[in-house]
Amino acid sequence: MSGSTRPATSKAARQRVVRELVARGSVASQADLAGLLAERGFAVTQATVSRDIGELGLAKVSRGDRHIYVLPEDLAPPPGQGPLGRTLPDERLRRIAADVPVAIGRSGLILVLTGTPGAASVLAQAIDESSLEQVGTLAGDNTVLVLFADESQLHRWQERFASITTSPTLAEAYP
Repeated sequence: MSGSTRPATSKAARQRVVRELVARGSVASQADLAGLLAERGFAVTQATVSRDIGELGLAKVSRGDRHIYVLPEDLAPPPGQGPLGRTLPDERLRRIAADVPVAIGRSGLILVLTGTPGAASVLAQAIDESSLEQVGTLAGDNTVLVLFADESQLHRWQERFASITTSPTLAEAYP
C-alpha cells in the first residue's frame, strides 16, 4: 500500500455514521444519504447505500410534509408488557402497522403486503417475530411476500393479522 493511498473505511464505521445521520431526521433519499456520507469522507455508490439501508432496517415514513428514513427502533418501540409481565409478541407488529400503511393483495398461497418505500424489512421481521403462523416471509424495499402451506393457514393468518393491526395499543388497553 503506497503512502498516498487512503485506507478503506470500515463498513461498521460507515453504518454507525448512517445511523447518526438518520437519527437526526434529515435523510429523505438515498442520494441525500450518499451526499452526507461523502461529506464525512465515505465514498459510496447508490448500491452500497441501498444495502446499508436494508441491513440497518431503515424505514421511510411520512413526517409532516416530507418522507424521511428512520431507524427501526424509532418506528416501533420494543414490544410492550402485558398485565402479567409477559411480553406481547404482536405489539411490535401492531405499532409498525400503525405507522406504515399496508395494502394486502394475493397470488395463490402468497399474500403480497405493500407498504412505504424502505419499510418491508422491518415489517417482515415483525411478522416473523409475531405470533402469526406462516411458512415464511420475503422482503424487498416496499413489498413483503408472506408464504403459506395451505388455504386454511392463509385465511387464519389474514384474520389474525387484521385483529392485531386493529387492536388498541397497550397504553390504551391498560391505562
